[in-house]
Amino acid sequence: MWSASLKYPLDQRILWLLEELEIPYEIKIYERGPDMRAPKELEAVHPLGKSPVITDGPITIAESGAIIEYIISKYGNGRLKPASGTEDQLQYTYWLHFAEGSAMSPLLLTLIFDNIKKNSPFFIRPIANGIALSVDNKFIQQELTKIFGYIESELTKREYFAGNEFSAADIQMSFPIEAASSRAAQYLGPNTKKLLDKLQGRPAYLRALEKGGPYKYGPNT
Repeated sequence: MWSASLKYPLDQRILWLLEELEIPYEIKIYERGPDMRAPKELEAVHPLGKSPVITDGPITIAESGAIIEYIISKYGNGRLKPASGTEDQLQYTYWLHFAEGSAMSPLLLTLIFDNIKKNSPFFIRPIANGIALSVDNKFIQQELTKIFGYIESELTKREYFAGNEFSAADIQMSFPIEAASSRAAQYLGPNTKKLLDKLQGRPAYLRALEKGGPYKYGPNT
């Protein structure tokens, strides 16, 4: 199995999962262009040229959630996933999709509007800054408060996202929490921070960091 990776990728999660399951893999790193977009070469792997993407024999899969489900289904052997038909399994499925479906949306908007403010021509920068500030005040801040307040409240009920045992749902949810810790740390509650520290201290996480190279949302970055 191999994983195609962009510089500063989202796929620390995929490498981490492979390390947790002790699955042999090869990393192929594709350098981003000056515009921070993926190179054309990555489109030979997947038509959208997105990262993360894995190839396992004749099978190529993109999207972090789909990749995690595939790896757990084929190679997990019951590991890192709660038993079927349990409440923990329902929570597992929910958080596996919540990460990209809900949690990342306001964080992506934060990144987009930060870039607009930084990269707008000087003569329209006051207007761009005003628009960005308005969106931030009226929407983004409220969404971040709601989403990470909800995450915090759920983590008062259980040690991990899918019960009291570590699972692939925690791997999937790690990225929005790491991104928030980097860009919007004021929205993270104590239980969320405690979980993040615990996740980032796992030996498999640290091995993935070492093998995957620079990761701007990792610990001490």
